[in-house]
Amino acid sequence: MSVLELDRDRPARSKLRVIDCDIHPSMKSWNEVHPFLEKRWIEHLAVYGSHLRHAFSEALSHPRMSPDAARVDARPEEGGPPGSSLELMRRQHLDPNGVEIGMLIPLRWNPQSQRNLDFGMALARAMNDWQVEHWIRREPRLRASVLIAQEDAVASVREIEARAGDPNFTQLLLLPRTDEPLGRRRYWPILEAAAAAGLPVAVHVGGTNGHPSTAGGWPSYYMEEHHAVSQNMQAVLTSLVFEGVFERIPNLRVVIMEGGLGWIPSLAARMDKHWARLRSEVPHLKRPPSDYVRDHVWFTTQPMEEPATSAQLLDLFDRIGWDKLLFSTDYPHWDFDDPRFAFRATLSEDQRDQLVYRNAAAFYGFTS
Repeated sequence: MSVLELDRDRPARSKLRVIDCDIHPSMKSWNEVHPFLEKRWIEHLAVYGSHLRHAFSEALSHPRMSPDAARVDARPEEGGPPGSSLELMRRQHLDPNGVEIGMLIPLRWNPQSQRNLDFGMALARAMNDWQVEHWIRREPRLRASVLIAQEDAVASVREIEARAGDPNFTQLLLLPRTDEPLGRRRYWPILEAAAAAGLPVAVHVGGTNGHPSTAGGWPSYYMEEHHAVSQNMQAVLTSLVFEGVFERIPNLRVVIMEGGLGWIPSLAARMDKHWARLRSEVPHLKRPPSDYVRDHVWFTTQPMEEPATSAQLLDLFDRIGWDKLLFSTDYPHWDFDDPRFAFRATLSEDQRDQLVYRNAAAFYGFTS
């Protein structure tokens, strides 16, 4: 739901407690990460800059996205991009919306998609330190995600192991536009390291691999680009299931972030139907695909589909499983979901608390 569409006359809910699983911080400039980079890479930035896997080197994958895809009120008065001011984040989101814990999902500067893998890993390590020093030490409600450059599996495993056991980090962040489908064995060491460290893997929309953003090629319109993220997440999920990742790593937990919800029941049913008829091709799968989805995969709510009737939304939650949904706002982006108004359905207080707080508390092991 766009923040511009909210009914501001509706009263705010009292005693609302929230765990927001998707907050996007940003640097005001590259200088913020310099204290955590070796001199070599600071000079590299000055001379060569960032080199991503698409034509828009310092922008997101669609030109429309380059103004930060942000709420119009999220740009700090003192300057800098949306998401770069902790004080504004507190005033605009954390404090008024009852956010007790917020999960940081850094997307800008994109270390995961750097063509120079050595620079990508150096930047990932620096941004991990930046999350802790610039955000978490100043705001104890926030938690960090471990960033890696996943095309370098060896260096990525080292970084995961280095952050294992650090309470500042609650998950590993992967972006779905990898060089190969995410379930392929080149990524297994990374997924195994995350599971061994007790870190769930958050797969959030983003990344650039140089390939078209849709299966049919490059789209004409931003709307097409925006819709394509759900297709991307379906490809990620089918790859993880059919490559046998969950059989190989039985304690792996995955969160699909910002990919929508409406496609999940139909995709699970379609995978089961095809597996029943073609299972000889994938003898490593011991159970129906929907079982792996049910046991290993969670989903964040934003941007959820908003059907015409409350009953349709509740039916969707029933089909996915109420315990598999983690609340997210996508702050400070334009389609931010305000936790007071996010669900166009009649929910009991217990159902709302489960969705906006208890599910994430149980999933991440937070104590109330």
